Amino acid sequence: MIELAALSLAAIDAVAPAPGPQLINRDPAPTEGDVPRGATIALELTVPSGDTLDAWSVRVWVAGVLAYDGSAAAPIAPGYAGAGSGAVAGALSLRLKLVPAAALPSTASMSVRVVASSGRGAARIDETYAFTVEDVSPPAVVAALSTGPRGVRVVFDKVVALSAAASFDLAPSSAPAVRGTVVASVAEDANVDLTLTSPLSPGVSYVVTVTGVADLRGHDVGAAGVQATLTAFAPPRPAGRRFDLLSMLPKMNRRADTSGDLAAFVACFQEVIDWLLADLDALPDLIDLERAPEWMLDLILQDLGNPFAFELTELQKRRLASILVGIYRLKGTAPGIRSAIRFFVGLDDVAITPLTATTLVLGESELGVDWELGPSARFARYAFEVTTPRVLTDTERSAVRALVDYMRPGHTHFVALNEPVVALVFDGWEIGTSELGATSVLN
Repeated sequence: MIELAALSLAAIDAVAPAPGPQLINRDPAPTEGDVPRGATIALELTVPSGDTLDAWSVRVWVAGVLAYDGSAAAPIAPGYAGAGSGAVAGALSLRLKLVPAAALPSTASMSVRVVASSGRGAARIDETYAFTVEDVSPPAVVAALSTGPRGVRVVFDKVVALSAAASFDLAPSSAPAVRGTVVASVAEDANVDLTLTSPLSPGVSYVVTVTGVADLRGHDVGAAGVQATLTAFAPPRPAGRRFDLLSMLPKMNRRADTSGDLAAFVACFQEVIDWLLADLDALPDLIDLERAPEWMLDLILQDLGNPFAFELTELQKRRLASILVGIYRLKGTAPGIRSAIRFFVGLDDVAITPLTATTLVLGESELGVDWELGPSARFARYAFEVTTPRVLTDTERSAVRALVDYMRPGHTHFVALNEPVVALVFDGWEIGTSELGATSVLN
């Protein structure tokens, strides 16, 4: 609260009233959300210009249905004539309350269109606004689909969350077929991804029954649950392949199978054979560096004897598996050292130079001043230095040293890792202008 000692008006800028009816005091307000399902729709029409309001011309549509007609004997439609509804007309305004006889539909976007004219008919209003009803409906299953041999995705119509009581039952619609057993479930937005202990029977129709799943407002699907139908994943089969166990049996046995028990028994083995054939068909993808899964890439690198212990992304593992043999061939050479550093650290233009020492000039050089006592000639002959094009981080520096130590020939000596020297730049100091500690620092 602010208390003013005095208030005086120096000037008033008056705004001319708009001609014709105006729509005010709307409840629920335009674009309002989470409106209760039993909410009353209230609005008021007024004519601020001083003209009268033609109550006979007022019409209101709610969700496309005529809810109020000022020209009718019973202006309020039965669907909005609940207890408390009515219209209070004045000289310049009309207050209207519409009480729905039934609860508004959950999550519905309710549009309200208002049409009215002034008493002289000179101005007219035709305005539409909308509000959103609260969400009280439980989640419903939109679809269920098989994402792989051991994967199923259940799609809901809204974002859901899993509780400890969440359950997913996958029952086959025909026999012989295995029943799906869920070992893990993960909810993400409106999708729930299921992981199964064993593959579903290929091509068989399954009924998924979901219980214990609720939306973010806590509305549960209920004890009865919700259901959806899916067709289990079937592995691709090469064209022309025919591996049918039943047709391999003698004709006399097939003719004697009048009950169909033999065909059902053989179908159980046929499913296992189909999965084994699918695994054999997928074997080339496992050893293909471009299509192999990440766990297989780790095994491939292990089989190749990967000597590098760096953390690699999946793409880097694919690249390393493709060039590791080439790195072995370049081991012990300067191009091999540069290639390894380029791959793991991303440095180009790394220079590898023989060991350089200060030159001794007789009669001029002084030991410990401009000349140092160096190693033996044999050591210097096999010693080298590595020079990088930029300053390295601690992680990069450790990686470069490890790579050089591994890639260098065994009889050579890695002496130094040289990095560019960053020159210190000092700001100039101007007498009468610079301030110590502000624009200059005492060194």
